[in-house]
Amino acid sequence: MGLIKDIKGDKVIWAVVLLLSVFSLLAVYSSTGTLAYKFKSGNTEYYMMKHFIILSVGLVLVYLAHKIKYVYYSRIIHLVLWISVPLLFFTLIFGLDLNDAKRVIPLPFNLSFQTSDLAKLTLIIYLARLLTKKQENIKDFKSAFIPLMVPVLLIVFLILPANFSTAAMLFATSLVLLFIGRINMKYIFTLIGFGLIALVIFVFILSQLPDENQGRLMTWKNRIENYINGTGDNYQTEQAQIAIASGGIFGKAPGNSTQRNFLPHPYSDFIFAIIVEEYGLMGGAFIVLLYLILLFRAVVIVTKIPQTFGAFLTIGVAFSLVFQAMINMGVAVGILPVTGQPLPLVSMGGTSIWFTSLSLGIILSVSKEVAKKTQSPIPNEIAVAEDNN
Repeated sequence: MGLIKDIKGDKVIWAVVLLLSVFSLLAVYSSTGTLAYKFKSGNTEYYMMKHFIILSVGLVLVYLAHKIKYVYYSRIIHLVLWISVPLLFFTLIFGLDLNDAKRVIPLPFNLSFQTSDLAKLTLIIYLARLLTKKQENIKDFKSAFIPLMVPVLLIVFLILPANFSTAAMLFATSLVLLFIGRINMKYIFTLIGFGLIALVIFVFILSQLPDENQGRLMTWKNRIENYINGTGDNYQTEQAQIAIASGGIFGKAPGNSTQRNFLPHPYSDFIFAIIVEEYGLMGGAFIVLLYLILLFRAVVIVTKIPQTFGAFLTIGVAFSLVFQAMINMGVAVGILPVTGQPLPLVSMGGTSIWFTSLSLGIILSVSKEVAKKTQSPIPNEIAVAEDNN
């Protein structure tokens, strides 16, 4: 009871976290049966227990992150940024090669660390901090826009070679933050222009390489062509749509999915399709509703928090999570090309769940200040944020 009383922040967001975790455990247990028979001699409890441990650690991270006053994240973000950038370089060169992409660094206990997860959260916090500091001269190109543009382009283009969808989503999230932060629209369009030019140059360089070195470029090309042409080559999307169509209104009941035996990665990229197959359109709509509630509660926090940094931080983190969820579900229902994005806090994974948990903990940390009715003036918050410079 003491621990429960010690839990602060937005109770609705806590409920969303717990409900998504329960759905995650049930869906992963159901969708890993084929994996268990293939690699664990039919031990279907193996992946469920592994996922349960990962989720439990995630919930601990939510709790710990929400206990830290959110302004302290601003104080350490420079250090974390200096760690994230070299890690992205290291991953590009020495990372584990999976599907023609080096996205992860292998860890003990059959785990892996996807460095882009750290970089995503780091960039959002860094932009929230910088936007807060620059509000007095936010329209100035040299003193405000340039310091914001450089880290965005650097991190996005370090992620891009191995993970186009993550880079694109992070770029979009950054643009949303810059817009909310009152950056001049012509500067935002300038950033978009820089991004498109750099992307064209990057693709051109890749296209000049020998065919055997064009792995990711060919993957992007094939996915986009399959999506645009509507050809029958996109096996993953077809199987996901069959799963969704066969689920009907109320689903086949938990554990009764058949498409989990045909879908590649039914426990991660296409877990939403398995949820709809087993729990029906009602279950799928409930998952969508949970993410929309998360975004709505984040907006409520933004309207009530008196500090600018807290507002930028909350909307940046919440938008990133909900945007990723919508991308994942959009792929499952066939309205978007395959991206490989997991469903936040639901898909099986290690670092993805843990950084999602940290993100949710940060939102809850901000919501604590709303509950306290804190009325500290913005300049004091900026001063606190600069203590560690």
